[in-house]
Amino acid sequence: MLKRREFITLLGGAAVAWPLVAHAQQPEKQPTIGFLGAATRSAQSQWVGAFVQRLRELGWIEGRNLAIEFRFAEGRSERAAEFAAEFARLKVDVILTHGTAPTLQAKQATAVIPVVFAAVGDPVGAGLVASLARPGGNVTGLSIQQSDLASKRLELLREAVPALRRVAILANVTAPNAVQDMGEVQAAARTLGLAVATLEIRRADDIAPAFKALKGADALYVCSDPLVTTNQIQINALALGARLPTMHGVREFVQSGGLMSYGSNIPDLFRRAADFVDKILRGAKPADLPVEQPTKFDLVINLRTAKALDLDVPPTLLARAEVIE
Repeated sequence: MLKRREFITLLGGAAVAWPLVAHAQQPEKQPTIGFLGAATRSAQSQWVGAFVQRLRELGWIEGRNLAIEFRFAEGRSERAAEFAAEFARLKVDVILTHGTAPTLQAKQATAVIPVVFAAVGDPVGAGLVASLARPGGNVTGLSIQQSDLASKRLELLREAVPALRRVAILANVTAPNAVQDMGEVQAAARTLGLAVATLEIRRADDIAPAFKALKGADALYVCSDPLVTTNQIQINALALGARLPTMHGVREFVQSGGLMSYGSNIPDLFRRAADFVDKILRGAKPADLPVEQPTKFDLVINLRTAKALDLDVPPTLLARAEVIE
């Protein structure tokens, strides 16, 4: 039998050891990503999937060693600002954004938390970074700034619609990137000898009236932004009802019924954004990570939509495109 003094000593040692064991078994705090989606989750499902899948490949598995807080602003700028402020209060480890306005709102919400943008039109011009090579500050990511894309899209649209004489441009004039795109389309149209009609919108309620006011256009060029992305199904339906072939900047619009798109592969940009996040979670600073450019571009054509429009797309164009049948 243990003597009383030995028992007390043993008990005291155990009392000291128990808290140490309990402390050692407590899991380390998981890093948290604040995912600030500018449109809806359904509209961005492929982008989200590409980002999460790449994180898994890099060893970051949601629910195991990583937490992701998803917020989707549904094309509303005020909601994006609220979510950015919420992420700052939560003190997430990284904020993932896309689009100029939401990224600016994230930068305004915090000067400390790293911000990675998956796709922004002109990060230098928007004041997000000091330069592409040396971003400085707490923001970096991937730029989709391509000054010749508008001209290329119009050329492809004219190839698909040989009778094209007048093109309508749908743009959310509260979105900096959409306004820039609209200006480039207008300049390209002048060079190609095309007349232009503009459909300026500021909110979802403006979309249907803009189509009703449109007269005499042969095709529609849609400037991408979160508001337009959120309402892409409505826009495609209205364009089809008006017998207007459409040109878009992202493939998702064609998958939801638009005629054609040409531009950066956005899911690929979200995959590459995960590499930025990985480096930051492992200790890199945004200021030291140069802004990168797209490497994959897609030409996508929806043959179902072409048939509904009684449009014969030239075989030479189809041969260069990814075709949805």
